[in-house]
Amino acid sequence: MPMFNITLKEGGNAEELSKAKETAKSQGGEIKHEFTLIKGFTVEFPADRTHTLETNEHLHVEQDGEVKTQ
Repeated sequence: MPMFNITLKEGGNAEELSKAKETAKSQGGEIKHEFTLIKGFTVEFPADRTHTLETNEHLHVEQDGEVKTQ
């Protein structure tokens, strides 16, 4: 399963992030990492179910990937 970074948009509250974690788990996802400096987490999640998180206006969802500088 692919990995996704889920972060709370500006103005969102901690309750929205908690709901997102529960939604991810109930849809077959597994939380792999929780961020401490920003409000968010990385989840291994079925790609065909990301719409359940993407439809939340308080969340930013992006697929995790490798970043190269050169």
